[in-house]
Amino acid sequence: MIRARAVPGKGAPREPAPWLDDSAGRVVRPYTASGGRTRPAVALDLLSSVTATGARPRAPLGAEHTAALRLCAGAAAVTVAEVAGQLRLPAAVAKVLLSDLVEAGAVTASAPRFPGGGGPDAAADDQTLLQAVLDGLRRRL
Repeated sequence: MIRARAVPGKGAPREPAPWLDDSAGRVVRPYTASGGRTRPAVALDLLSSVTATGARPRAPLGAEHTAALRLCAGAAAVTVAEVAGQLRLPAAVAKVLLSDLVEAGAVTASAPRFPGGGGPDAAADDQTLLQAVLDGLRRRL
């Protein structure tokens, strides 16, 4: 809902103010949080685990950087996808922010680990896992 601003000294509101739109959400575009950059300097996957190191970045950070760092410090490890979701930013923007934090030494990132990491029995392990999931679903239905 757009609220109209009242003119001082007069009771009637004037034109609607577009900056006061309650349903519009954030006024600043998400890519401005990353300085317009779309590619992170550090390779990050959506499932990469990110953990705060406790070190304070030397360079000043923006509000989104600070919020991302707070999320990483609040849990043992979070994924890039979780940070993007919690901050309500596109994944590409979250990757750039987290990449900046990695370069600043404020967070560490580790590659995702998947079950059955590709060894000789990986296909059998994957099949066992899928069968267990299927059996569990059948019991619930």
